[in-house]
Amino acid sequence: MDRKALLSDVKRVVVKIGTSSITAGGSAVSEEFMDSIAGQVSELRKRGIEVLLVSSGAIGIGLKALNAVPKPNEVPIKQAAASVGQGILMQKWNDSFQKYGMNAAQVLITMADYSDREKVMNLNNTITTLLEYGAVPIFNENDAIAVKEIGPVFGDNDTLSAVIASRADADLLVIMSDIDGLYDSNPRTHSDAKFISEVSDIESVEAFAGGAGSRMGTGGMRTKINAARICRDAGCLMLIVSSSEDDIVLRSVSGEDVGTVFLADSAIPAKRRWLKSVNPAGRIVVDAGAAEAVLSHKSLLPVGILSASGPFEAGKPVDIVCGGAVIARGIPDYSSEEINLIKGKRSAEAQKLLGDRMKHKDVILSENVAVLP
Repeated sequence: MDRKALLSDVKRVVVKIGTSSITAGGSAVSEEFMDSIAGQVSELRKRGIEVLLVSSGAIGIGLKALNAVPKPNEVPIKQAAASVGQGILMQKWNDSFQKYGMNAAQVLITMADYSDREKVMNLNNTITTLLEYGAVPIFNENDAIAVKEIGPVFGDNDTLSAVIASRADADLLVIMSDIDGLYDSNPRTHSDAKFISEVSDIESVEAFAGGAGSRMGTGGMRTKINAARICRDAGCLMLIVSSSEDDIVLRSVSGEDVGTVFLADSAIPAKRRWLKSVNPAGRIVVDAGAAEAVLSHKSLLPVGILSASGPFEAGKPVDIVCGGAVIARGIPDYSSEEINLIKGKRSAEAQKLLGDRMKHKDVILSENVAVLP
């Protein structure tokens, strides 16, 4: 497919920059690299294209500043390093962007924040306002508090960048990596590895995904494939390109034949995209009949529910489970306590049990359900 034609209508771009790119493969921030990114963003903005960044690097920068070497599973020092490193990282980004008359805006986010519907709507407002005022939003997971030992996490900035691209209705996500795209095997260990320029069927290339490619990075090809799936649902194109190539962001958006492009389907509704990415507050177990209805994009009725666990409040996203498998995610209009009171009941009987609390006969409305792959 003609890249120039494919990217001709791009107006909003998210660029994900990994730790190995920020440091140019070393242990310190590369001012030259950051200045180059700022210059490319400036040029894209002159063309009327908005750019948002997702930037890794805080933990590595913080560890260097603290002169600390954590043990493999030593969480507190990594949290402290993230806190120190994030300030240094943003200072460096501000220095680079101000050379081109732009302000950098820090946006730290956790999966818990993203899983809260009200907070994620506020995120939309923040993104819109920052772009209106000409600032460059720079996102990172709030690693000072977001670790698995504390709560749900995005886990990697490939996933975070795809979530931001979906949330911001971006047209293109550019993932900068230490490898120039997707291969059918690891090119570092297989001399006959074949480069894949274009992917239209993500499932067909999942077997090619490996682990992290660099010493300091955490996002291997597997996380990039997952990011491509999130982008596909959002109708957003995705490119994997090498950060070592000159002006790679500018060249990517301009339609040069660089990297691997993942094609997109028509976007599914924003609420369903959000549901597929959030951390569930609990689960509702259903029988086979209810599962068939949900998979057919119908509402979930009390009669097909076997149990609800969490506990969770009304309006919180939950997994819908049948036979031990998560089949969908939805937003119930009732709490786990209320659902357990009416589970297995016909609508009329459920109405008697809940009284005025029963807003309607459905536990989850069809428009509040996202079927999972």
